[in-house]
Amino acid sequence: IDSDVVPSWLSVLLTEKFFNACLIHEDARKNEKNVFCLDCCDGICPHCLASHRSHRLLQIRRYVYHDVIRLLDADKLMDCSQVQAYTTNSAKVVFLNQRPQTRPPRASGSLCVTCERNLQESCLFCSISCKLQHILRSGSRLSIYLRKCEFMALPESGLDDAQWTPDSLIEPAATESGSSSGAGLNDCPNLTCTAATTEVVRKKRSNLPGCRSSFRPACRPVTEIAESMINRRKSTPHRSPLH
Repeated sequence: IDSDVVPSWLSVLLTEKFFNACLIHEDARKNEKNVFCLDCCDGICPHCLASHRSHRLLQIRRYVYHDVIRLLDADKLMDCSQVQAYTTNSAKVVFLNQRPQTRPPRASGSLCVTCERNLQESCLFCSISCKLQHILRSGSRLSIYLRKCEFMALPESGLDDAQWTPDSLIEPAATESGSSSGAGLNDCPNLTCTAATTEVVRKKRSNLPGCRSSFRPACRPVTEIAESMINRRKSTPHRSPLH
């Protein structure tokens, strides 16, 4: 990245190593650097927030083992049109940097202009870094794409769980509006329907007459049954009469 053309905050944002331990609070718990201070051009941890209260702060999140930021925040900093967005935890996010590819790109479909990663049809870039590199190579003025942001605050609820990495890596599917969305772990409608059906059946069974109390076991413990069998004595055998 050309540091003479790219502003310092953007250059550092795309090269900073996030989610490493903060050297200032090395012995503290939860000291991962998951916040970027736009005014100081530095990655900070939650323990550093006290000295950056009046600064513009951007939360960095983690999705499929790579750094992402919310699309809502990214659009306040630069034009992120045609950068593929993913939906996770009800929030759209974009990747900061391109990711290494484990398989060759498909022959058909849209590809990232910079790194040739497979994308949705309406997208041209897989990350902010890829769009930035394309702008610089094409000779366009970067200032056209940058936006003046005088205020950037963390979520009102505080720092949320920044680790959004699912168990399996799922590429996004196109929606009706043409935007892309990633498959989240809680987005399966079958799981929701199954849980609801199970709850209804459980309630119906609990209202049936003659049902045992939920606080009383349906059958005696195995140990109690074993003891009754041991203590049971055989009765006097009855012999058939002699003729």
